[in-house]
Amino acid sequence: MTGTADPMNWAEARETAWAAGYAARPAASELPFGEAVGSALAAPLVAVSDLPAFPTSAVDGWAIAGSGPWRIDGAVLAGQVPQAMKPGQAVKIATGAQVPEGAEGIIRLEHSKVEDELVDGPAAREWREPGEEAVLGEELLAAGTPISPPVVGLAAAAGHATLPAHAKPAARVVVFGDELLTSGVSRDGRVRDSLGPMVPHMLTAAGAAAGPSIGPVEDTLEAHVAALREALADADLVCTTGGTMVGPVDHLHAALAEIGAEYVINTVAVRPGFPMLLARTEDGKFIAGLPGNPQSAVIAVVSLVAPLLAGLRGLPLPPLATVHLAEEVPGRGGFTHLALVDRAGHRLGHHGSAMLRGLANAAGFAVIGPESVGAAGAAVELATVPGV
Repeated sequence: MTGTADPMNWAEARETAWAAGYAARPAASELPFGEAVGSALAAPLVAVSDLPAFPTSAVDGWAIAGSGPWRIDGAVLAGQVPQAMKPGQAVKIATGAQVPEGAEGIIRLEHSKVEDELVDGPAAREWREPGEEAVLGEELLAAGTPISPPVVGLAAAAGHATLPAHAKPAARVVVFGDELLTSGVSRDGRVRDSLGPMVPHMLTAAGAAAGPSIGPVEDTLEAHVAALREALADADLVCTTGGTMVGPVDHLHAALAEIGAEYVINTVAVRPGFPMLLARTEDGKFIAGLPGNPQSAVIAVVSLVAPLLAGLRGLPLPPLATVHLAEEVPGRGGFTHLALVDRAGHRLGHHGSAMLRGLANAAGFAVIGPESVGAAGAAVELATVPGV
């Protein structure tokens, strides 16, 4: 392996990271709803009964049979199995309750007139017929559909308790850097680590099962190798912070070579954050190298890690949003420029690669392509941050 390479185009890097994850996605299994949310259906969702399974009242009212006015005789609530009705009978019925056999219509409560145990009013077939939404065996959703809370609701209504999906990849963050502190304020030439506390939450939002961060790890090759091996022992994805360049204390490239990992992507033509990387071990696990500057590290998560995790869960490449720029945003020559903007398209201050203040108020990063400028009023792509 080598620590230098021609940077990959940013859009190509996103697609490459996603494709690597999709090709390596694990075998699907039947997962409980809570574990399946955020993944994609690995097989079609099929109704295992008619939906609804029986005629269901759509309103609160009076089920009636025969000619009126109707004598009030009984009630049926949701969850009960009613007796068949007789001509001239009225049964009070709740929304969602099973419609009794023999019912010819329902009078809405607000349209009914009750006097001397008799009810009268306009009646209609105010109920859902069996199989109105779906019939037994019908395909409800195609394989590949993202599993959202409404999908879970549909699956439950259709009789399922689990969903066929790809499990969340286990992820760990390894923080490199002798200069980092894990508590208190920056002092004595050392700075407070922000990535160890922040990145795991982004990984969780992007669909991983993120464990606690490891580190800060001593700036030696031996310590880097040991930390990578520790993290890879129980993770499918390891995100490292710092060490992606080739300076005197940047040991990530040498550590990757030591453990036998191969590059998928080695640097990306994007500013900030170009020295990001993605590597794969011999047993198919992934290591994402995030730059040490906080905003650059977040850009690496947006550019490589979120697409990779989508692929690992069987999801499509995360789509980019759109924002209308309120002011001109400069380009960065041959590099894609990811510029912090708010929801109104204003470029934010405190946008240096070592800063987080702008990011904390941002809608995401406006994507300004190579050799271009983002003109005021232009609609441009917006790369959003997981969890924001």
